[in-house]
Amino acid sequence: MKKWMALSALLVLSGCAQISNYDEAVKTPAPQTLQGNWQSVGPQSDLISDRALASLIITPQGDTLDCRQWQRVIAKPGKLTREGDTWVNVNRFVRVMPLEVEDGELHYDGLRLRKVAQPTVECQQALEKMKQQPNVRVIQDIEPQIMRPATQK
Repeated sequence: MKKWMALSALLVLSGCAQISNYDEAVKTPAPQTLQGNWQSVGPQSDLISDRALASLIITPQGDTLDCRQWQRVIAKPGKLTREGDTWVNVNRFVRVMPLEVEDGELHYDGLRLRKVAQPTVECQQALEKMKQQPNVRVIQDIEPQIMRPATQK
């Protein structure tokens, strides 16, 4: 029994323990290289459509928002943390996704993202909802602009 306890403690201290509970994952301030608004560029096989967008917003404090939009917006709040030597985003569904910046692109969840000056309008709305409801697991009530009827002049 003591061996198992010692092994568990060693795994936790070495950073090899898996994240199994969102509340226990330690939110870590983001390094400069990860901070900002990241957005998909061009069609990507891991998105449902060539016109779909994926965004990941990472605040300096380590809060994250994974915002996907096409015919609807699905935004999942999360936090930045370390798993061993790897930066990861963990969302409230305890989905853990590694983050790697290479040649100015962020590789995340099968996507290639580049920094942009500001998030899309829909992701900005999701950020506001996240601030109003800090414990929300997913935001799905924002209508994408692409689905709004064209106005007649």
